[in-house]
Amino acid sequence: MRIDIITVLPELLESPLSHSIMKRAQAKGLLEIHVHPLRQYSTLKHSQVDDYQFGGGAGMVMMLEPIVNAIESLQAKIQYDEVIYLTPDGETLNQKMANQLSLKGNLLMLCGHYKGIDQRIRDHFITKEISIGDYVLSGGELGAAVLVDAIGRLLPGVLNNETSALTDSFQDNLLAPPVYTRPEEFRGWKVPEILLSGDHKKIDEWRHQESIERTKQRRPDLL
Repeated sequence: MRIDIITVLPELLESPLSHSIMKRAQAKGLLEIHVHPLRQYSTLKHSQVDDYQFGGGAGMVMMLEPIVNAIESLQAKIQYDEVIYLTPDGETLNQKMANQLSLKGNLLMLCGHYKGIDQRIRDHFITKEISIGDYVLSGGELGAAVLVDAIGRLLPGVLNNETSALTDSFQDNLLAPPVYTRPEEFRGWKVPEILLSGDHKKIDEWRHQESIERTKQRRPDLL
């Protein structure tokens, strides 16, 4: 999979995309991530990419021309399955969406900033708008990093254990069950006996029931 990201602040994406599982995915050649500074596509003095709103109002708006230049320049070389805009008023990211996007070949992401982007970009170029939650960040870079991570870890071969992602929270509209590791007892706090039994069928049944109970308590809306 290849993911291209257009951003005003590429520095914000350096650390999240160059460590841990994302680093491993790229090292294995399973995921390509290319970050493109928007200012290099501006034709204005000082590489300007924002301007005042028509009609007045607080906050600057990301200009049309630099973004069009960036998108069209990339589309001339690569055919994208989705052109995604990270925005608070987009569709809320969930596991089902991450699963679907992980099956794509090439994705282009645009990080919003300031008061947002000129609406004409959304009307004519964007194919999918995504929010990572009902709150506002300073820009779409952190949202893009979250989205890349959610997608990238699902690619076959990225995780050392292929079944790990399948047991994550939300995969079956259930939260993940509690997990334990050594020591078996600490300060009198013991690991449930069933997990030490070696009976994998009963362990699976216990985990499934725990997932249901945890979901009932914490996220009944998923049921």
